[in-house]
Amino acid sequence: MSMVQNLKMIRVLKIVALFETFKGLLGLFAGVAVFFMTHQNIQLTAGKLVRQLHLNPEHTFSKIIIEAAANLTDNRIRFLVFFALLYAFMRFVEAYGLWFARRWAEWFALISGCVYLPIELFELAKGFTWLKIGLIVINLVVVLYMAFVLKHSEKAKMLKKHLEKL
Repeated sequence: MSMVQNLKMIRVLKIVALFETFKGLLGLFAGVAVFFMTHQNIQLTAGKLVRQLHLNPEHTFSKIIIEAAANLTDNRIRFLVFFALLYAFMRFVEAYGLWFARRWAEWFALISGCVYLPIELFELAKGFTWLKIGLIVINLVVVLYMAFVLKHSEKAKMLKKHLEKL
C-alpha cells in the first residue's frame, strides 16, 4: 500500500475514532443523567421529558417510556448507570486505539459493529424510520471499512515480511 493510501486510511480511522468518542460521550451523559435520577420520581420526570420533546403522550413510544420509568427501582437505575459507563469506557478505549491505528482496535471496531447489526435490523423490521436506516448505514460503513483496513494491513505486513527475506 502506498504512503498516500496509508495516510488516507489513518485519516479515516481518526474520523471513526471521533465518532466512537461521540458515542462514548453520549453513553457517559446518559449514565450521569440516569444517576441523578436516583431517588426521584422517574415516572414524573419521564412524563415531563415526553412533553418537552413535544411527543404525543398517547403514542405507543411515549407510553413505553413512561411505563418503563415507573418500573425503575434504585437497583435497576444503578445497573443502567453501570452499563452506560461501561459502554462509554469501551467506546473511549476503542476510539483511543483507532486514533493511534492499533490493530486490536480495528478488530474491536469490526466485531462490535457486527454485534449491533442484527439488533439494528431487528429494530428496523419492527418499524421503518430514517433514524434507524441512518444508524444501520453508518454502522455498516464502519464495519465494511474496518474489514477493508484489516485486509489491507495484513497484506502490507505480509509484503513487508517477504521483502525482508529478500
